[in-house]
Amino acid sequence: MRQEKQPRTEDLVITDILSALGDPVRFAIVKHLYENKCQLNCTQAVTPFANIAKSTLSGHFRVLRESGLISVRKQGVENINSVRVDDINSRFPNLLNSILSNDYSIT
Repeated sequence: MRQEKQPRTEDLVITDILSALGDPVRFAIVKHLYENKCQLNCTQAVTPFANIAKSTLSGHFRVLRESGLISVRKQGVENINSVRVDDINSRFPNLLNSILSNDYSIT
């Protein structure tokens, strides 16, 4: 299996994280994962975004992974997605809580 590219904790860059969260769909995906404090496979993670093409969602997940916001691990044939809360908090304390606890409009 191919190992997906994700930055190490010490390589996380705040501008990459903020840029990734600047897109309304990516923001909503991360907020969904963060609020549910869970690890979801791609099908579960995208259920609230069923009106978006799978290829588009795949691109959004790639940006989130490469920015360091989410971690993807293989479990059998599934990709399990989770927000890298501990890694991000160790590098940028309280960043995720500050951003994701607010109710920003994503229209």
